[in-house]
Amino acid sequence: MLQNLNILEIASAMARHAVQRHSVIAENIANSDTPGFKAKDLEPFSEAFARVQRSEAADFRVERITTGEPSPNGNTVSLEDQMARSAGALRDHETAMTIYSKAMTMLRTSIGRR
Repeated sequence: MLQNLNILEIASAMARHAVQRHSVIAENIANSDTPGFKAKDLEPFSEAFARVQRSEAADFRVERITTGEPSPNGNTVSLEDQMARSAGALRDHETAMTIYSKAMTMLRTSIGRR
């Protein structure tokens, strides 16, 4: 019964994805004035999870963001866009932690511990 707890593995992977995505976003913000810097983001978690299910590489892919016009110095970082992406990463992390917490509560309940 307790040998295969996929929900905990998925929640853990989702949290790792959110943390890594937040790191990439922080790098983008730190380089918002660097000439020629191209903004990056991670592939969506759903795509990464589907790829792992197909037994491909288990790491998250960093992709260039192609939306928006570059500034005159060639930089493609939009601080407004990065802040929105940061809020999304935070929401994804909170979702993963909620799933993990609820799964642990259900496990404790099922074995008779509260």
